[in-house]
Amino acid sequence: MAINNNTPCLVCGSATTPVAKAESFVCTFCGSSEQGRSKCPEGHFICEACQGKTALRVIEDLALSTTSKDPLAIAELMMAHPGLPMLGCEHASLVAGAFMAALKNSPYGSGKITNDDIHEAFKRTTKQAVSGHCGLTGVCGIAPAVGACFSIFLGARCGSDSEQKITMEAVIRVSRSIADLTGPSCCKAYARAAITEASNLFGERFGIILPVRSGAALCRHSGKHPHGCREEKCPYYQKPSRDIFAEAKFVPGMVCTS
Repeated sequence: MAINNNTPCLVCGSATTPVAKAESFVCTFCGSSEQGRSKCPEGHFICEACQGKTALRVIEDLALSTTSKDPLAIAELMMAHPGLPMLGCEHASLVAGAFMAALKNSPYGSGKITNDDIHEAFKRTTKQAVSGHCGLTGVCGIAPAVGACFSIFLGARCGSDSEQKITMEAVIRVSRSIADLTGPSCCKAYARAAITEASNLFGERFGIILPVRSGAALCRHSGKHPHGCREEKCPYYQKPSRDIFAEAKFVPGMVCTS
């Protein structure tokens, strides 16, 4: 079974509920059906095959198969895979894949953005997304990942005119949004900010509106951060819920009966 009894959902962390007998569930990642014995309250399910895939393979498969037009929603689903580390340059490929997939699925992208373009974005990204270099050179691999998306869209190349300028401006703006979230670094926060900024720039420059969901995404990965989550300093931090009345003492008083 892909989700065991009495274990949290591998996608959202919610407590799963055992079912009396095996039921058919649809995999959140690949859409295939498989028997399982636990239900996630949010409807998530990961089949055995997807659990066994590497993070990069899941990112690639989702980018090529999703029908979503929301790059942030695609990215969040990619980040939910249990094989993706908390930090790592896989997030650069994640941003490239999520953004290119959303663009391909948009009204503009139909017939213009292809799976070959998505593969090309992955290739370009891995050339400059190098582990640890965000701290060693000050360049997070997510920034050139966004640059690759803009370059492919514009057909930019070394020596081109406005195409290269716009691509560089996109990288600068994304780098600024990343720098504003640093201290310590968090690839997941960077990915969310970069996708939001890139989507905004696409709307400003080209009039192409990607339906990024309103409101900041809430991160479910804070407890996994090896350097310590920034918590309230991060716009994506999900504050733990607590009962505000748990420590309150009941003080008898008059009850209005009128």
